[in-house]
Amino acid sequence: MKKYLFTICFVLVSSYSFAGSCPMLWNKVDSEISNVSDESLKAKIQELRDAGENAHSNGDHSKSEKLLNEALDLINS
Repeated sequence: MKKYLFTICFVLVSSYSFAGSCPMLWNKVDSEISNVSDESLKAKIQELRDAGENAHSNGDHSKSEKLLNEALDLINS
Protein backbone atom coordinates (compact mmCIF):
# COMPACT_ATOMS: atom_id res chain seq x y z
CA MET A 1 0.00 0.00 0.00
CA LYS A 2 2.83 2.40 0.80
CA LYS A 3 4.31 1.77 -2.65
CA TYR A 4 1.09 2.82 -4.34
CA LEU A 5 0.73 5.91 -2.21
CA PHE A 6 4.34 6.88 -2.88
CA THR A 7 3.87 6.36 -6.63
CA ILE A 8 0.73 8.50 -6.72
CA CYS A 9 2.43 11.29 -4.77
CA PHE A 10 5.48 11.13 -7.02
CA VAL A 11 3.38 11.39 -10.18
CA LEU A 12 1.40 14.34 -8.85
CA VAL A 13 4.49 16.25 -7.72
CA SER A 14 6.45 15.59 -10.91
CA SER A 15 3.56 16.62 -13.17
CA TYR A 16 3.16 19.83 -11.18
CA SER A 17 6.87 20.58 -11.59
CA PHE A 18 6.70 19.90 -15.30
CA ALA A 19 3.71 22.22 -15.69
CA GLY A 20 5.66 24.98 -13.99
CA SER A 21 8.28 25.13 -16.73
CA CYS A 22 5.87 26.50 -19.33
CA PRO A 23 5.59 30.01 -17.81
CA MET A 24 9.37 30.22 -17.57
CA LEU A 25 9.66 29.37 -21.27
CA TRP A 26 7.12 31.95 -22.42
CA ASN A 27 8.75 34.59 -20.21
CA LYS A 28 12.03 33.79 -21.92
CA VAL A 29 10.33 34.20 -25.33
CA ASP A 30 8.85 37.51 -24.18
CA SER A 31 12.23 38.84 -23.08
CA GLU A 32 14.11 37.73 -26.21
CA ILE A 33 11.54 38.58 -28.90
CA SER A 34 12.60 42.22 -28.81
CA ASN A 35 15.96 41.19 -30.33
CA VAL A 36 14.23 40.00 -33.54
CA SER A 37 14.22 42.64 -36.27
CA ASP A 38 12.26 40.76 -38.97
CA GLU A 39 8.58 41.59 -38.41
CA SER A 40 7.22 38.47 -40.15
CA LEU A 41 9.49 36.26 -38.03
CA LYS A 42 8.47 38.18 -34.92
CA ALA A 43 4.78 37.57 -35.78
CA LYS A 44 5.42 33.81 -36.18
CA ILE A 45 7.27 33.69 -32.85
CA GLN A 46 4.43 35.56 -31.13
CA GLU A 47 1.90 33.15 -32.66
CA LEU A 48 3.86 30.16 -31.32
CA ARG A 49 4.19 31.82 -27.92
CA ASP A 50 0.44 32.47 -27.69
CA ALA A 51 -0.35 28.91 -28.83
CA GLY A 52 2.04 27.62 -26.16
CA GLU A 53 0.32 29.64 -23.47
CA ASN A 54 -3.09 28.40 -24.62
CA ALA A 55 -1.89 24.78 -24.61
CA HIS A 56 -0.60 25.29 -21.06
CA SER A 57 -3.94 26.76 -19.99
CA ASN A 58 -5.72 23.75 -21.48
CA GLY A 59 -3.48 21.35 -19.56
CA ASP A 60 -1.43 20.11 -22.53
CA HIS A 61 2.00 20.88 -21.11
CA SER A 62 4.00 18.74 -23.52
CA LYS A 63 2.48 20.59 -26.49
CA SER A 64 3.05 23.90 -24.73
CA GLU A 65 6.71 23.13 -24.13
CA LYS A 66 7.15 21.98 -27.74
CA LEU A 67 5.63 25.19 -29.15
CA LEU A 68 7.58 27.46 -26.82
CA ASN A 69 10.86 25.70 -27.57
CA GLU A 70 10.10 26.06 -31.28
CA ALA A 71 9.63 29.80 -30.75
CA LEU A 72 12.94 29.99 -28.89
CA ASP A 73 14.64 28.09 -31.71
CA LEU A 74 13.34 30.66 -34.19
CA ILE A 75 14.68 33.48 -32.03
CA ASN A 76 18.10 31.85 -31.80
CA SER A 77 18.35 31.05 -35.50
